[in-house]
Formats: sequence, structure tokens, C-alpha cells
Amino acid sequence: MSVKGLYVKVHEAAEILGVAPNTVRKWGADGKIPEHRHPINGYRLYKREDLDRVLRALENSTTHHQQRRRAK
Repeated sequence: MSVKGLYVKVHEAAEILGVAPNTVRKWGADGKIPEHRHPINGYRLYKREDLDRVLRALENSTTHHQQRRRAK
């Protein structure tokens, strides 16, 4: 995979995560998602693997929550 395919900009990251672009920016500023900067233009960039990690955590959290509700 090329380096270009490893990183996405804010709007694409927001699409992947299903949230607003400002949410992605906030999560990056808060350290919830590692944020990188383009060396020439300074744009925020996010690694696809970091976004996948957030999605897996969400999936695991949802599954865990559903299992707890069934157990009650």
C-alpha cells in the first residue's frame, strides 16, 4: 500500500467513523485519535489503522453492552 493510502484527511476520517469532521478534530486534539500533520501544508492526517482501531473498539463496546443487557 502506498503512503498516500495509509493516511486520510479530516472529512474522509469523519465518513469512516460516522461522525462530523469537527468531532474528528476534537478527538485528535484530545489525543483520542493520533493526529499527524502533512509536512508541507499542515493538514491534519489520520492513519487508517488508527481509525480501524476506533471502529473495533466501538464494535467490541457495543457487543459487550448487548451481552450485559441480555444477562440481566
